[in-house]
Amino acid sequence: MGVSERAAFNFENKLRNERIVASGYTAPGFLKTGTTICGLVFKDGVVLGADTRATQGSIVADKNTDKIHYMAPNIYCCGAGTSADTNAVTNMISSALALQRLNIGRQSRVKTALRMTKQHLFRYQGHVSAALVLGGVDVDGPYLSTIAPHGSTDRLPYVTMGSGSLAAMAVMEAEYKSDMTEQEGIQLVHRAICRGIFEDLGSGSNVDIRVIRKDGSDFFRGYDKPNERLFRNTAAYSFPPGTVVVLNEKVEHFETSSAMQTD
Repeated sequence: MGVSERAAFNFENKLRNERIVASGYTAPGFLKTGTTICGLVFKDGVVLGADTRATQGSIVADKNTDKIHYMAPNIYCCGAGTSADTNAVTNMISSALALQRLNIGRQSRVKTALRMTKQHLFRYQGHVSAALVLGGVDVDGPYLSTIAPHGSTDRLPYVTMGSGSLAAMAVMEAEYKSDMTEQEGIQLVHRAICRGIFEDLGSGSNVDIRVIRKDGSDFFRGYDKPNERLFRNTAAYSFPPGTVVVLNEKVEHFETSSAMQTD
């Protein structure tokens, strides 16, 4: 049985790309992203945590971004990777879960959100840069899982992801224990995120924490601010005329007309 040419891989853009590069064009490279997100299962629910720094390469683009996304009243998700991808994916799955709840009249299952998300990411083979920590509480109890950008998942009692995940995981592996209380879980997630903030240049600013229980959830926005600036210049900056030298000045005058032609 023969195989058609359209069934194989297509490399028709390879020669085109080589010609573009040979003409002097330099293709943009990938920007390093920075995040520390983690979660753990305690006796009665799930605790999720995240830092609040958004980076654009070596630039801090946002000091107080929200990385813990709403999926359902009983399900939340921490996002690492490209901000646009994590926002788009979580919003899309959240909308799908809302429609499902209206259709069946029941609480969303964490496994349902997990399956929807992993199938969507697998379809794009990792090109959607969304590394997620999904947690929630449903009829089966607390549930926590990671979702890699290419769609693979791991269900574990404690997880970390992002560029600061190794530092956070060191804290988790050293201090996690079974049947932790809610306050013990919050403190452990707090210490893990702080370790990622101080050990990873891409992570920073504040610590956000979301606690999910069977009867609801609580969000602690700005739970801790370990990197708060101590010195602030209260005096106003003054730049007198002539501070910046004008090398060249060109003024062009344009004539505009507001007349409108009507039939």
